[in-house]
Amino acid sequence: MNQCKYVLEQYIILLEEQGLIRYVRSEEEALKQEVGYLSYDSKDMKPGGMFICKGAHFLPAYLDEAVERGAFCYVSEEEYEPLKKDAAAIIVNDIRKSMALLANRFYNEAWRRLNLIGITGTKGKSTVTYYVKYILDHYLAAMGKPPCAVLSGIDVDDGVILEESHLTTPEAVMLHRHFKNAADSGREYLTMEVSSQALKYDRTAGVNFTAGCYLNVGEDHISPIEHSDFDDYFESKLKLFKQCDIACINFDADHAQEVCDAVDPQSRIITFGTNEGSDIYGHRIVSKEGGIDFEVRTPSFTHEFSLGMTGLFNVENALAAISICYGLNIPVKSMYEGLLTARVPGRMELFTGERSGTLVIVDYAHNRMSFDRLFRSTIKEYPNRRITAVFGCPGKKALARRSELSEIAGRYSAKIYITEEDAGEEDVMAICGEIASHVRKTGCRYEIEPDRGEAIRKAIEEADENTVILLTGKGRETRQKRGVLYIDCPSDVEYVLQYLK
Repeated sequence: MNQCKYVLEQYIILLEEQGLIRYVRSEEEALKQEVGYLSYDSKDMKPGGMFICKGAHFLPAYLDEAVERGAFCYVSEEEYEPLKKDAAAIIVNDIRKSMALLANRFYNEAWRRLNLIGITGTKGKSTVTYYVKYILDHYLAAMGKPPCAVLSGIDVDDGVILEESHLTTPEAVMLHRHFKNAADSGREYLTMEVSSQALKYDRTAGVNFTAGCYLNVGEDHISPIEHSDFDDYFESKLKLFKQCDIACINFDADHAQEVCDAVDPQSRIITFGTNEGSDIYGHRIVSKEGGIDFEVRTPSFTHEFSLGMTGLFNVENALAAISICYGLNIPVKSMYEGLLTARVPGRMELFTGERSGTLVIVDYAHNRMSFDRLFRSTIKEYPNRRITAVFGCPGKKALARRSELSEIAGRYSAKIYITEEDAGEEDVMAICGEIASHVRKTGCRYEIEPDRGEAIRKAIEEADENTVILLTGKGRETRQKRGVLYIDCPSDVEYVLQYLK
């Protein structure tokens, strides 16, 4: 689809109307020039482009490179002197919100051509995103239509770009580019995770979701680096429910009523849960080998469902997906078939050693809520097996996890292997040492092995038919963040398949 283009002056007016402009320095000729490209990556710039200066690691050299590659203007919270001094400067008081509004305009509000589904919560976002996708894909395939697009913390598929994710929710420019790609590719639906960081920093500003879903909230991402306190974290999540037509809310979760109260009065609310009184009520839950059976009662139907994934907590995720699709008027048949066949890369993936009988569960669990549910569910489903845990913690992110995950793993495990998990700009051994200091308090045996592949090998080699290994945090990701770079590496699943032989 041809994209309507706007001149620089029209973008300036847009920001002025929102009170975001501090001042503009530009020649008259530049004001009348059409903006042909938009990016915050200096290496991803084209002639006639607008460059956005943002990020903790921004350097003036990036602006110089962008101008050399063809940017004729830049947007920033402070003024720079690029090598080509005739570049127009738009100086704003909030670069994040400005970027979202500029991207929304540049890509012509492409989200309006989609049924957009946004899912937020401390845990379960990826699983629900994929459950919804499987349901919608079944529905769309029956009509010969392209599948549902997806933006998740696992990967991206917008009809043009298919790749592993770096962020749970992309920065605004990439987010709107994905919307346009999906709409231009004929995708009718796009389901996505919406993180608290994305909401706090206005990546979705100006966007309206067909359906928004609240799963839960816990005390994660609270640190000087991310959210200053719980109120900041929770209030960020509430933003989603001011910008959706249908609000699906887990009525079993803490603070559910506060979420209901925050929903736009003109929006429709659908509650779900395992307690009677929810609109979408799940009960008669039975765990079986390789999956779970349960019954769902709604205002318009009662139906039995089966999940092809283990983990009793996944019933809650399935109810979330059903509530979303119920609000979208998707047929029950597609809900049933979608959930029966749904698989989430790196989520509750089970592997068994043919000779050893060792069971390995690969899961992305990485915070207090997801850890607690994973370990509790494992003990309930495999009561006769001892647990070996393999995990680490990321650098400069959710620092409380180092004590929280250690306490949970130490409480339930027979042994823990502490290893690398996206250490980034922190020293991996320092992170491992901090985790170990908390594990020691639990009395659980542990070993520090910073080489993740070697930690997995040791855990599998030491295990037997009475062991279940919980390998958490990375799933099918094929990169480790070291410094500011993402380095290619085998995924946890690849390591497991190699060492279980």
